[in-house]
Amino acid sequence: MTDLLAQARELLAAHPVVDGHNDLPWALREQVRYDLDRLDIAADQTGRLHTDIPRLRAGGVGAQFWSVYVRSDMAGDDAVSATLEQIDVVRRLADRHPDDLRLAFTADDMEAARAEGRIASLMGAEGGHSINCSLATLRALYDLGVRYMTLTHNDNVPWADSATDEPRAGGLTQFGEEVVREMNRLGMLVDLSHVADGTMRDALRVSAAPVVFSHSSARAVCDHPRNIPDDVLAQLPANGGVAMATFVPKFVLPAAVAWTHAADENMRAHGLHHLDTTPEAMAVHRAFEESHPRPVATAATIADHLDHMREVAGVDHIGIGGDYDGTAFTPADLADVAGYPRLVAELLDRKWSTADLAKLTWQNAVRTLRAAEDVSRELRSAARPSIATIDRLDG
Repeated sequence: MTDLLAQARELLAAHPVVDGHNDLPWALREQVRYDLDRLDIAADQTGRLHTDIPRLRAGGVGAQFWSVYVRSDMAGDDAVSATLEQIDVVRRLADRHPDDLRLAFTADDMEAARAEGRIASLMGAEGGHSINCSLATLRALYDLGVRYMTLTHNDNVPWADSATDEPRAGGLTQFGEEVVREMNRLGMLVDLSHVADGTMRDALRVSAAPVVFSHSSARAVCDHPRNIPDDVLAQLPANGGVAMATFVPKFVLPAAVAWTHAADENMRAHGLHHLDTTPEAMAVHRAFEESHPRPVATAATIADHLDHMREVAGVDHIGIGGDYDGTAFTPADLADVAGYPRLVAELLDRKWSTADLAKLTWQNAVRTLRAAEDVSRELRSAARPSIATIDRLDG
């Protein structure tokens, strides 16, 4: 494996990882309320975060979509304001670390950052609640640099069903379809992680541009509603999009699904949100683990998903979206953002070619964003910004 790790690092030097989803901004909100002096990612933050600049460098990360996520129990203008705070901290991180991070808004920006030896920093909003049913707010987020929006998080929005809520819209409503069309016009990628199967299929039907799954794996390998069914994976070649496999154990390891349900209930019993990853919350998790051993995923677990996703969707339509700092637990040998070489080494051991790995790590994600930009140019020349409202379209 030592020789494979050396090969993996050499490959990543030429074709670094574009990671589709990292929740560092929310971790900074929860732990230090955005005080970057108190939690400086220029230093190793092992034990507090999955992410810092030294480990991003060690992991061969060349571009990161930072999630400007806010919890889906936030609503209305509170959700919008919190999203703006998340955007602000990403911009402040780039300003604070200019030798390492470069804000990126286009595929050309990503390539320029790579040429400069900096990490392209993009943004994705996680959940349609962040726009409060307002297409003008969607446009404002785009103007601030957001380049994908996940249509839902764990709860439905009024115009789209989530994978982990009771179906209400049956997929996308008429307004939901208009959101997708306006995202296409803007050049904002439609992210289908977290959404219900009906929402996935509706979005693929409506979207004129490639879609992404920023952090979802294969349902055929682990039967969890957060994962992608094979019929949807099979539609990606015609759409041009990319499915980015996540590392979250409860989504990739069948044995971890039931354990996580029990651990989440334990968190609630202690008065904590089940997604809380602050040091205090992790202490509760560790105490639970002592009497309830946790099933542990590995790089091989993720590789099993990628093998299947490559078989069904094709190697041109897969990527990586680790979800670091958005999950309490990570695979044993992919503990943090320094771990990507170990996944690449596992895939090399499975005889993935250099050309295929370059597509997985860098080329597919860049191509997908560039294709969305091409669609946007065409649509902007033919259509004005939509002023549709949810009241008018959905009654």
